[in-house]
Formats: sequence, structure tokens, C-alpha cells
Amino acid sequence: MPTSQALQMAGDEGLDLVEISTNGEVTIAKIMDFGKFKYEQKKRASEARKNQKTIEIKEVWVKPFIEENDLNIKMRKVFEFLGEGNKVRIAVMTRGSKKVLARGKDAVPELFAKIMDLVGEKGVLESKSKPDERTKSIIIAPAK
Repeated sequence: MPTSQALQMAGDEGLDLVEISTNGEVTIAKIMDFGKFKYEQKKRASEARKNQKTIEIKEVWVKPFIEENDLNIKMRKVFEFLGEGNKVRIAVMTRGSKKVLARGKDAVPELFAKIMDLVGEKGVLESKSKPDERTKSIIIAPAK
């Protein structure tokens, strides 16, 4: 508990006596302008929020049997997103007739391998979708 002498000193200066820590027998207190302290703390927190960069996950959809030129156009967008520092989810639409799905069992993994070859060192594979999910996807993070 702060002493009355400390309270008197703080009052004479027009400041507040703020208890910093209490552990058993010893109490640590500080004489300060508490309103100014709270204002500066709020300002620091606001500045920290303003300076932090939020990473978004951008999404690009492709079909399992995409043509080479169409894939290159999609990859330009992926490189643009990675260049901005965002993560990219590349999702493959696997819906369709049974004939397409039967023919394309290996098409999606091959497409993902081809995409990762195109990405090269500009990005790293962060995660893959689960095998039982209807929509297959991979998430690529920008390389550091």
C-alpha cells in the first residue's frame, strides 16, 4: 500500500500515484500523469495497428483440363498476388460428368505439380486440401 507521504508528493506535483506491481510485501508505485500515460498508450496501440500488414488470401479458380495459354493468364494473376505479399489459394473445379471425372483422376495432382513448377522460387506451398474434399485446392505463400 502506498504511503501517505507518496500520495502527498504526487498531489503537490499535480500528478497521480499509480500502483505498478504488488507482490506480497513489496508494492511498487510510480508518480505520473495517469491521463497522459493512458493517452500515449492508446496512441502507440493505434500506430502499431496502422503499421501492421494484413495478409489476405486471394483465390484463383482453374479447371482440371485447362489449356496452356489460359493457365499462363491465370499464373500472371497469381504472380501479381504473390508480389503484393498475399497468399494465393488455387482451387480446381472437379465437378462435371462422370466421364470427365473418371478420365481426370490424375489430372488435378498433375495440374498442381505443373503450377508449382511455374511458381518456382516466387512462392512456397503452404497447404493442400484434404483428399476427400470436393473442391481440391492448394495455398501458396510468397517466398521470403
